[in-house]
Amino acid sequence: MIRTASVVSALTLAALLGAPAGGAAQKAPAPKAALRTLEPAPGTVAYGYYWSKATPALHIRSGDVVRLHTLITSTPQRLEAAGVKPADVEKELRDVVANVTDKGPGGHILTGPIYVDGAQPGDVLEVRIQRIDLAIPYAYNGFRPGAGFLPEDFGDESRTTIVPLDRKRMVAIFKPGIEIPLRPFFGSMGVAPPDSMGRVNSAPPSIHAGNLDNKELVAGTTLYIPVWVPGALLEVGDGHAAQGNGEVDITALETSLVGTLKVIVHKDMHLTWPQAETPTHWITMGMDKDLVTATKIAVRQMIECLQQWQHLSREDAYQLTSVAADVDITQLVDGNVGVHVMIPKAIFKK
Repeated sequence: MIRTASVVSALTLAALLGAPAGGAAQKAPAPKAALRTLEPAPGTVAYGYYWSKATPALHIRSGDVVRLHTLITSTPQRLEAAGVKPADVEKELRDVVANVTDKGPGGHILTGPIYVDGAQPGDVLEVRIQRIDLAIPYAYNGFRPGAGFLPEDFGDESRTTIVPLDRKRMVAIFKPGIEIPLRPFFGSMGVAPPDSMGRVNSAPPSIHAGNLDNKELVAGTTLYIPVWVPGALLEVGDGHAAQGNGEVDITALETSLVGTLKVIVHKDMHLTWPQAETPTHWITMGMDKDLVTATKIAVRQMIECLQQWQHLSREDAYQLTSVAADVDITQLVDGNVGVHVMIPKAIFKK
């Protein structure tokens, strides 16, 4: 569970634990964090999978900051057929699509994997999302036969719409007179799953996080992911300029993004499912093929966390979740559906 240490100041934590602020012993200063960069190229992406055997594209230390570029989930051919000028298709996308032969089973182009020195199974990887910038001035939304939440209604239809992005005003021009505020986030941030799961499709989210499609994970928020293999093998992609909860037609405003992430290994935290934190809320998550099961996972995670964070009884935590937390559908279209529970920090006065 996310522990109090991750969400309160050191002084507050010391007071809660009854220890002197700063501690009795002085530790040696940690190595200075480095700023690393990772650009997408045929040798620095995982095309459609999370996998414990994937070759790392970058090695970093806990505490390092990574500035990485992610590519739109599409191909140059599809973008051009939908109306994107050839000159506006990123060269990196052309290179990756043309030269990566080891693709699938999913379709996301994920930048990484990033090997984090010292990360071991049972640890938690904290990913602080410091900044997210648009890499291109357009996005697309599309649906196709057999996909999305309403395949019975749109079963033989296919449509891709290119949506201009106004980076100065941070809005998408969906149609004349319809503007969507931009809240860019990475639809997919995850680590390698347990070795026993093999090479996992990039579409369904699970215990390794992955394709969460959680629109709350914008700049200024933090994702906590359980580590399943040495080095964690963090991958990031599936950039979204904006999305509605549910992502019902199977895509958001799909685009390319540039993100700045601080990555920290925690040895004293233990999770079974991904969790997150915003400046105002704590978030627990659940994923499963069945919506009811996914919801129960997310709600049970919140109850367990409230027991740990706030030392509530199981019964009190259940009641507090009912009266103060919001249970939201994250997405309905990725094989495993997603649910997240958000509880406001402001209700806790100490």
